[in-house]
This record gives sequence, structure tokens and C-alpha cells, in this order.
Amino acid sequence: MRFTTYLRDGAPRLALVDGPDIIDLNDAQPKVPTDLRAALTAGVDLQAAGNAALKDKAKRVPLSSVQLAPLVTEPGKTICLGLNFFDHAKEGGREKPDYPWFFFRGATSFVAHGQPGVVPQVSSKFDYEAEVAVVIARKVPRHTKEADALQYVFGYSCFNDMSVRDYQKRTGQWTIGKNFDGTGGFGPVLVTADELPPGAVGLRLQSRLNGQVMQDANTSDMIFSVAETIALLADVLTLEPGDVLVMGTPAGVGQARNPPVWMKAGDTIEIELERVGVLSNPIVNEAA
Repeated sequence: MRFTTYLRDGAPRLALVDGPDIIDLNDAQPKVPTDLRAALTAGVDLQAAGNAALKDKAKRVPLSSVQLAPLVTEPGKTICLGLNFFDHAKEGGREKPDYPWFFFRGATSFVAHGQPGVVPQVSSKFDYEAEVAVVIARKVPRHTKEADALQYVFGYSCFNDMSVRDYQKRTGQWTIGKNFDGTGGFGPVLVTADELPPGAVGLRLQSRLNGQVMQDANTSDMIFSVAETIALLADVLTLEPGDVLVMGTPAGVGQARNPPVWMKAGDTIEIELERVGVLSNPIVNEAA
């Protein structure tokens, strides 16, 4: 099953994707909260609600006619992994990590499918990173084992961890270069875990800049799998409904090329995850 988040009167609304159309789930099933995180927190069976909406032939509108929002507009936590593909670690001159390089992203950095990624005034070193986003379905108990971890995944989406590289390198922590406004592409749809291989393993992951393939990898090449990542995090903290994990990028990023390739105003960057979809963002300069 596929879900998305769109804007109605400026407010995010949860919708079921049915082919080229969407069904507003709160309109079809008024007990369903309008927000994905709120619905998951409330323990709503969203697949049952979606099936009921389909059965009742609820009102549809074309997906192409609505403005999308980031899939989860305000996660409690967005935890990202760095260097989670060995080829990417190698191209950056680093060894295969023994433990994930975790960092956080804030919701103000998110942009939806179709919305612009923003080159900041203070830097031109604006890079792309094709990644898999994981949305947590329900509270993950502390010290959950890897073998049990995937039962807590609601679904998967595309993410573009757009990075301001010179700011990323200003400190030993990457957070500052990963949290500029308008740099976290997220969407356009979430595919529920039951429709994909366990842990989203074996899926092709690409980035394309102005139609040219820049990254081309497979999720089987991730160093730390989704299940292992959840288990490692559960040793430390409580993952909650609507939390997002962003699973790292493969080789081919702009900063590792000779000469480097930086995104600039007028470009279009696409992230494609097999069996999930394509996230596309035009690139603009930050307004003066």
C-alpha cells in the first residue's frame, strides 16, 4: 500500500495513493488523524483504513493536482547514517566503519517532492545524496534484537540528504552541513513494508542530475542493514511512531568527483528507489 502527505489550505493531510489518484484518509475515515505521525502514534491500522476507503469508493483527486509535503512533516527524530556504503566511505578516504556515523536532521530542513532544494547564500558546495528513508510504525522497545527489529517498520520512501560540504567539514560533527533549510528531500510516497523485501534489501538506488546518472547502487550493499540499525539504536534510545531513519548514500557524490560537481540553480536532481518511486527537486538559489 502507498501513502503520501499533501497540503490542503496550507496544512498537511495524509492520503492513500491509488494509481494516479489520492484519497484523503480523514475524509474517507474521519477517525483517522490527518497527520501520518499522529495516526501511527494513535495506533491506527492505516492499511485497514486504506482498504476500507478503497472498498467504499471514497472521493479521489489526481495526485498530479495537489502540492505535496514532506512525507512525515515533523518526526520526533530523524536519525541519519553516514558512510553506510563502503564504496562511499572509500571515495571519501575513510575505512569501513565499525559503528554507524549517526547524525540528526531537523524538520525545517525538509522539502517535499517537487519543491526546490536551496543553494544557500553562504556556500556553493551543494551536493546530492540518494538515500532510503525508513518510517517507524510503533514504539521500539529498548534493546530490541536485530532478528525482531523489522516488525517495527511501517514503510520506506526516498530521501535526498542534500549537503553543504564546506559547512559539513567545519566541525567534527556533520550536523551543521546537513541542516540548512531546503536541503532534505523526502517523498513523494511511502510504500508499506509488506510490499517490499524485508529491510528493503536488493533494491536499486539511483541519483540523476539533469538526467545524468550520478549514483547507481543496490541497497544490499549497505554496511548496516535496517534491522541492525534499529537494534543498535535501541541499545541507546527509544524509537517512536513516525520517527525516520535515513540509511546513507552510495559512491558517486559530487564532492568526490574530479572536478567536483556541485548542484546549482536551474538543475534538477532525482532520487529513484526501485519499487518505491522517484523524488524530484529543482534547485534554486536562496533568496536575498
